[in-house]
Parts: sequence; C-alpha cells; structure tokens
Amino acid sequence: MTKPVCAVVGVGPGNGAAFATRFSEEGFAVALLARKLEFTSALAAELPGSKAYPCDVTELGSIKRAFAAIRQELGEVDVVLYNAGSGSWGTVEEITPQDLEMAFRVNTTGLLAAAQEVIPAMKAKGQGSIIVVGATASRRGGVKTAAFAPAKAAQRSLTESLARHLWPAGVHVSLIIVDGVIDLATTRQRMKDKPESFFIKATDIAATAFWLSKQPRSAWSFEVEARPFAENW
Repeated sequence: MTKPVCAVVGVGPGNGAAFATRFSEEGFAVALLARKLEFTSALAAELPGSKAYPCDVTELGSIKRAFAAIRQELGEVDVVLYNAGSGSWGTVEEITPQDLEMAFRVNTTGLLAAAQEVIPAMKAKGQGSIIVVGATASRRGGVKTAAFAPAKAAQRSLTESLARHLWPAGVHVSLIIVDGVIDLATTRQRMKDKPESFFIKATDIAATAFWLSKQPRSAWSFEVEARPFAENW
C-alpha cells in the first residue's frame, strides 16, 4: 500500500525534525526540505520511506525542483508543513531594505510558491492539509523585530487567504502561532537560568500539527496557539 506523503519545508533539529518524525511514525513517507542535506539526509535514513531534498525557499526555481522530485519519487503531497521562518533582528534604524525583503521571501513568498505546488492535486482529490508555523510576531511589531514581524504578519494574512479559498475545496489550511522558545541544546545553553516550564517541546508542537491534519471537516481550526503553560500572554 502506498504511503501518504508529508512534505516538511524547513527542517532543522527543532520543529522540523519533530514534524518529520511524528508524521513518519503515523505512517507517512516524509519529504524533508532544507537548504543543506547533511542533517536531513541523516534524519531521512532513520524514517522509513522518507527522503531529503535540497530546497532554498528564497529561490522559486529551487522550490519547483524540490516538489517535482517529490511527486516523481514519493507521490503527490497530502500534507505540507511550512516551517521555514528565519529573519533578521534589529530596529528600523538597524535593518536594511534587503533584510526586510529576505524575511518576506522566506516567510511569505516561499509559502505561496510551496502551496501552489500542491494545491492542484489536493483540490483534485478534495482533501489535503497545509499547516503553517507562525509566530506571535505576526500580531505586533516589536522594537527588534522590524524585519521579522512584518514578514510574519504577511505570512499570517496569506495563510488566511489560502484557508478562505481552499477550505470549500476540502483542503484544510491552518496556522500554528508559536509563542515561546523551542527547547533545544543551543537555547538551553543561552538561557541557563530559565526553568523547564519556560521552553516549548518540539515534539508537543508536532503533536498539535498532526492533530490539525486529522481534524474532522465539521470543526476545522484555522489558528491554534502553542505556548508553555507558564508563559505570560
């Protein structure tokens, strides 16, 4: 029996790896997309039927090549998790126009291009799931998020447009707003004074993503917030 296909766009040792692992455990063949293959190739080798693909979301041609290869080697994509979300940090006096443009290319333009690669097949089948990993920065412009916050706000708006357009066709588009710091060795090292309750477990965000992909149509969620229980909000 052919496995359903999950494409994780933006795979590193945090959320991306957790998404890939969870969906593999649930019986999916997982396509792991990242600019470099060292980490993703090693991870794909541990996940049955999965494969790593080079993909730079700032280059539209790279996105097209990656999804063409996925379709040929794994099949049409059933679930997309758009986890690419880097950005520059600085005030409006410190960032450059190029920083802002790059943040939009990673967070928003790349999402559009990835979605357009899977929409035709999902609409044809009348089902599918596109899950976007957002941030609380999409709701407010902070002093140091002059480049990141506008790109995340645009990403959220684009995701809502996708949802309004695709829900009637049976394609569930949803957004996970991540409010907090992912529990990684690097973040633990930087924040040695923080308690366990301060950090978000990537495996728990992955559980939320899988739940979204399986929601019944009569009660779909668009936006879900994920934060540690002790986080101020």
